[in-house]
Amino acid sequence: MPIVHKGTVVENKKVGSYFVLTATAAEIPNEFKPGNFVAVAIGDERSSLILRRAFSIYQVNDRGVYGGTIDIVVSPHGPGTDYLANLKRNDAINLVGPLGKPFSLPKDPVPCVLVGGGYGAAPLFTLAEALTARGCRVDFILGASTQEKLFGMLEARRISTSLSVTTNDGTAGQMGLVTDVLPDAIKKSNAAVVYACGPMKMLQAVAEVAALHGIVSQTSVEESMACGIGVCMTCVLPIIGDDGVTRMLRSCVDGPAFRGDKVRWQDIGQIPDDTYGAPVPGNH
Repeated sequence: MPIVHKGTVVENKKVGSYFVLTATAAEIPNEFKPGNFVAVAIGDERSSLILRRAFSIYQVNDRGVYGGTIDIVVSPHGPGTDYLANLKRNDAINLVGPLGKPFSLPKDPVPCVLVGGGYGAAPLFTLAEALTARGCRVDFILGASTQEKLFGMLEARRISTSLSVTTNDGTAGQMGLVTDVLPDAIKKSNAAVVYACGPMKMLQAVAEVAALHGIVSQTSVEESMACGIGVCMTCVLPIIGDDGVTRMLRSCVDGPAFRGDKVRWQDIGQIPDDTYGAPVPGNH
């Protein structure tokens, strides 16, 4: 069950364009699985915004002088994330978690390629550790618009067999997109699974490349989540079930990890006519 935890900030460190915020989190680390996220309250009792913000869990620590702690990666770009980026040591923070359906791990030790876009790469490092513990080969691809927005290169290099880096402007690694180097990474590693987390357009492109190579992809979607617990229905998207029927599923409780070939990427933001329970045109 998700835990509501009134914690405190242990550290808030600037890393490139981002802030890595460490907070006490009670029992969350003990329940955590790679791919889970937390919903963070913005502001205090006097200034809080109505909606929480969802953040992938980057790292957890279930021991130490502070007890259980979690790390999240914040990219300041609005009032909510600016508030979090400016929190200081010992400031109060309110977390709900762990939330969401985690990544599925292969039953057998198979080669896996992990693809991260910008700070979206955050949940892939605990996933890489879990895959390595199962005997899986792990190859990383990290991409961003520019060098400063890459995240986790040293960590990816440490835990993976190989690391490929792309930037849109060529300031680091190969100029271009993650999908420019993905086919080669799949072939060289003989990958059976591709995991991806980042912007939705990147996830769609990664899923398409994986499908072309006949392998499974798991994508951690970045739909806006207002409540994080399945109540508000703001994060729904069309997913094809095992029975072939499309249903509108909630990213926060049915995801955020979905098989890439099951997401109807072109229809996100709308309800396709053939969706189970879709409104019938002309009926009021």
